[in-house]
Order: sequence, then structure tokens, then C-alpha cells
Amino acid sequence: MSALYLYPVWLRLWHWLNALLFLVSLVTGISMHFALGWLIPFDVAVPVHNTSGILLTVSWAAFLLGNLVGGNGKHYLIDLRRLPMDLFRQVRYYVYGIFVNEPHPFHVSAEHKLNALQTLSYVGVMYLLMPLLIVSGWAFLFSAQLPETLFGVGTIWLVAMAHLLLAWMMLLFLVVHVYIITTGETPTTNLKAMVTGWHREGARAEARGARGGAADSR
Repeated sequence: MSALYLYPVWLRLWHWLNALLFLVSLVTGISMHFALGWLIPFDVAVPVHNTSGILLTVSWAAFLLGNLVGGNGKHYLIDLRRLPMDLFRQVRYYVYGIFVNEPHPFHVSAEHKLNALQTLSYVGVMYLLMPLLIVSGWAFLFSAQLPETLFGVGTIWLVAMAHLLLAWMMLLFLVVHVYIITTGETPTTNLKAMVTGWHREGARAEARGARGGAADSR
């Protein structure tokens, strides 16, 4: 069984803190939007949401800094020449191959820990959706300083709808992300990697070999 240390301490701490802040922002945001006082009272949800949003901004800035100086940024580089074929193989695996026990078309390495679909989605989320969500959140927080209308439409309404749409898109990513976590060599392989920092492969093959050896000995 092979093992690669792919997730340094700073990245794991950031990952779990970022997940917690996003979930807090999500729950408080839903409570505010739908006036779900039974979930979180409105007067509690507002300051908690604002605080988690500010901390999420700091967390995102730390992610960018960590990628720049910590070497993690190389995993977010997209090879445009290989992207179409790599995407096709990866999508085919997720919609068909995984259900017929085909081998995974991508193998994690120290140079590439994300497959093409992961790279594209993470870049889209962390370098496009997240900054837009943060900007719209700050615009909401300082809405009193915004002009009353923009392109003939109420500015606050535009900001609110943009923030809401981006939040739902991030929630969709979260759901898919949680599902993809379970598609490793075992349902918990990827989760354990983000806890310990070590990505391990080959356990399934070793188990099959051990069973085969036991059968031969009989």
C-alpha cells in the first residue's frame, strides 16, 4: 500500500475551519432569509451571520496566501491541452465506471492530487464563486453606502439576489463534494486523508491479494 503526505497541517486546519464557518453562515443565512425563528432567532442569526462572514473572508485570504507560499497552489493549475479528454474520462467514471467497478482513471501523486473535474470545480468555487459571495456579503453589510438603484433596479435587491444565488450554488457544491469524498478507494479513504494528511492507496488491492492467497492455500 502506498502513502503520500498531501495535506499539511495548515491546509487541514483551514479546510475544517472553512467548512465550519460556511455551515454557520449557511444555517444563519437560511434562518434570516426564511424567517425561521425555530431554527435560529433572527436577532441572533444576524450578528452570527455577519461574524462568520467576516471570518470566512479572512479564511479565504489565508487560503490564497497558503497557496502562494505553501506550494499548494500548483494543484489548482489547469492543463488546457489535456483538460477535454481528462474531463471526459473522469465524468464517464463517475456516471458509469464507478458502478461497474472499473479502475479509477486518475491516480493521486505528489504533483497532482486533484483529478481534472476536481481541479476545475475547485478553481471555479475558490477563485470565482467564493470571492463573489464574499463581495456580495460585504455589499449587503454596507448596503447603506450603496446607490439606491443600479440599472433602474433597487441595488439592495440585486445584491440580495446575487448573494442568495451564490449561496445556493455553494451549497450545491458542498453536497457534490461530500458525495465525491465517498468515491475513493473506500468510502472513508478521502475523509481520513483530510484528517491525517496521508493519502493511502492499494488497501483494496492488498485485501484482494490476501483473499486470493488464502484461497490458494486451501
